[in-house]
Amino acid sequence: MKTLYLDCFSGISGDMTVGTLRDLGVEEAVFHKAVSALGLNAEFTAHFQRGSRQGISGWKFEVTLHPHFQAVDPKASLLLTTPGHVHGRSFRTIRSLIEASALSPFIKKHAVGTFSRIAVAEGRIHGQPPEEVAFHEVGAVDSLVDIVAACAGFEAIGADQILASRLVEGNGWVDCAHGRFPLPAPATLEILHGLPLRQIDEPRELITPTGAALVAEFATGFGPLPEMRVEKTGYGLGTRDSAPRPNVLRTVLGQSLDSHNADTDEVIQIECNLDDSTPELAGAAMERLLAAGALDVFFTAAQMKKNRPGWVMTVLAREDDFESLSRLILTETSAFGLRHHRTRRMKLRRDFCEVETIHGPVRIKLGYLGDALVQSSPEYDSCRAIAHGRNVSVRDVYLAALQAAQLPAS
Repeated sequence: MKTLYLDCFSGISGDMTVGTLRDLGVEEAVFHKAVSALGLNAEFTAHFQRGSRQGISGWKFEVTLHPHFQAVDPKASLLLTTPGHVHGRSFRTIRSLIEASALSPFIKKHAVGTFSRIAVAEGRIHGQPPEEVAFHEVGAVDSLVDIVAACAGFEAIGADQILASRLVEGNGWVDCAHGRFPLPAPATLEILHGLPLRQIDEPRELITPTGAALVAEFATGFGPLPEMRVEKTGYGLGTRDSAPRPNVLRTVLGQSLDSHNADTDEVIQIECNLDDSTPELAGAAMERLLAAGALDVFFTAAQMKKNRPGWVMTVLAREDDFESLSRLILTETSAFGLRHHRTRRMKLRRDFCEVETIHGPVRIKLGYLGDALVQSSPEYDSCRAIAHGRNVSVRDVYLAALQAAQLPAS
């Protein structure tokens, strides 16, 4: 599977995204054709420049507004107050501009989607409908060009999936149209709802609203670099040249080696040792954890310290559930501590069907590897419910379902 990985170790912005896609080999003509399709060439000039940040070489994408169209006050009101000022275009206007252009359907869809994320965020902050939001910092022509150019670059790359590292943002303060705010900037924080984000001890903004919207629009998963056969690496340069992190966005393009057409995701594996717990309490803890959202809970027999027989309790959890499930483990079991690490899972794509048996309808679980059906089995809960209702054994219902579905007996 062709995979593009966005390594946002130093944040992400619109110009950095365009620059790194250029460094991966997308021709300049692809970007210029896309931004020219907007029909705004009289308002700006866009060009690439080769450069470096702390010794890391890459491409810098720059958009220069022509003097007549430059915003007079970058801290102007959110709403359009001065007709003709480019920074005052509303989301409705920008969407119409994109949809009426000669851009490809892919670019139109994702450029509008990216701007929609920003408009919804700004609208939520200011209590306004997204359609009426007039962009200032993020909606000036430079951001419009960045987003359209980035969408054109992603289309040219043609990756089957786009993944990203977990996002990091600096600390400190940022001056924006709404005043002086602590990082993350208000719009950036709104856009990144639901995505993994942490602050690091660097006194500068690392993620711009445009960069946040692009990664939210295109990335389908977040975590470490997946196992892949690396083909190309690209670097897009930001504006600053500040230590200790080079102000660059690194991208990695290659073929994933771990999917084999199966679904993959990242989970947190939590473990603790239990050497003084009864089976009843362990079972009760398992029930509570599964009810609270654990993906799986199981016990492995082990010989503990002081020659005590016991169990290793393992819990698989989504990242969002890690804190709550960890608290449950520490309050529902005799554990005094736990350990955890992130791990990737490979899963068959699942589907379900229903078959008629002499006892009634039974649900069948199907597992696909790519387009090939490789696993199928009657659902135990479905068999059990019918068995209890018909006063027959679960085994009889299970075998009847196998026969009705023409599945091999296991």
